[in-house]
Amino acid sequence: MSEPESAWIGDPHALQVIVTTALLGASAGAIGTMLTLKSRALVGDAAGHATLPGLAGASLASIALGGTGRELWVLMPGAIAGACAGMASVAALQRALKMSADAAMAVTLGTLFGLGVALLSVVQQAPGGHQAGLDGLLVGRAATLVAADLAAAAALAALTLALFIALGRDLRALAFDEQFARMVGRPAGLVSALVAAVIVCAIVAGTHAVGLVLVVALLVMPATAARMISDRYTTVVAAAACIGAIGAASGTAASAMLPGLATGPLIVIACAALLAAAVILRRLRRAVGSAS
Repeated sequence: MSEPESAWIGDPHALQVIVTTALLGASAGAIGTMLTLKSRALVGDAAGHATLPGLAGASLASIALGGTGRELWVLMPGAIAGACAGMASVAALQRALKMSADAAMAVTLGTLFGLGVALLSVVQQAPGGHQAGLDGLLVGRAATLVAADLAAAAALAALTLALFIALGRDLRALAFDEQFARMVGRPAGLVSALVAAVIVCAIVAGTHAVGLVLVVALLVMPATAARMISDRYTTVVAAAACIGAIGAASGTAASAMLPGLATGPLIVIACAALLAAAVILRRLRRAVGSAS
């Protein structure tokens, strides 16, 4: 699962990778505030794991049509479709079977991820097909992406971040009191659908950096760390974006200096370190405040 990272130390391509992952981290961190404020972190996890059958299905479709099965312009729509199916499945299970949110997410996560692993085996056995490039998405493959793939991932991250910022006021109302938002005429249903779409796009974009297994960490950790710093919504969003960018960039840079280690795990470790630092800082502030 690990990547040959050492080959790109000192290469100008490394700077492009770091900038792209920093943008992915900023986008995921900011958008992750909606998951943490509404206690929906597992929704992101379910959607992230659901991208695997979408990716594998898109790869099979490409192979059937004479392609390589690894074209990003084919895989990305497949990943988006898979993530949307995951989120829709959670909602359907809750509504139809009256399942709790946690149970619905666990069922969706396990079922769709298992389906994705099975489809990967089919991809490997298909004439002219193999898993190269797909299994790397489990733990991220940022260092191996070509310039066109990096540009596509960066564009998707920038688009989701711009949409998130444009919906700012409605998102704030939705995050803190959805019923009140509906009472005062906010289009809560439409905003909820757009939030889901933004989260899906963030997950798909982040998959190329940290992998679909770890992408939820890139959504949740920076946002959680930001909440340790402030209780103001705008400050939390800005801090989460900064923490996500720093964690992603530092993890990617570290992967260039540590041969044999995949980018994704190091990005998550960097974000975890920043979260730990934020927790320590919060406790120190409280200790100083109580002492004075």
